[in-house]
Amino acid sequence: MMEQRRLKAAELFAQGKGPSEVARRLGVSRQSAHTWQQRWSKGGPESLRSAGAAGPKHKLSEAQREELAAALIEGPVAQGYITAVWTLPRVAKLIRQRTGLRYHPGHVSKVLRSLGFSCQRPSRRAIERDEENIARWKRVEWPNIKKKPAGKLAPSSSSTKAG
Repeated sequence: MMEQRRLKAAELFAQGKGPSEVARRLGVSRQSAHTWQQRWSKGGPESLRSAGAAGPKHKLSEAQREELAAALIEGPVAQGYITAVWTLPRVAKLIRQRTGLRYHPGHVSKVLRSLGFSCQRPSRRAIERDEENIARWKRVEWPNIKKKPAGKLAPSSSSTKAG
C-alpha cells in the first residue's frame, strides 16, 4: 500500500507535478512528498520501492525452525522434563541444544509467535484437586449452607406526607 503510493508519486513527479500537488492528490504530508521527490530525482522510481522488513533477519534457518517446531509439538516430557509445560527458559535451552544459538528467555516468545505458537500461563490448580468431590459438594453441601432469601413479607410503604 505505501510502496504503491510512493510509486504513484514517482509517476506524478515524472509528469512535472510538485511535492505540494503530489501531497494533496495522495493524501500525504508535503514533507513526505518532498522527501520522495528528492529520492526520485536521485534514483528514479526504483529509489521509492520498499526496502523490505526492518530489523534483524531470523537467526534460525528454515530447517532449524521446522526442527524446533517439531520438538515443541512432541512436548517437554519427550525432551526429558518431568512436567508437560513449556516455559520460556526451557524453550531457550531447547533452541541452544538443537541449533547452538543463544536466545534470552525474554525474546523466545517472539520466536514462538513466528512459529505459530502462543504463550499462555497455565492455570494454577492443586495436584490433589478432586473435581468429582468438588462437584458433589457444590450440588449437595452448598445449598444447605448458603443463605436462603427471606420469604415474602407484608408489603411496606413509607410516606413523607402527614396522614
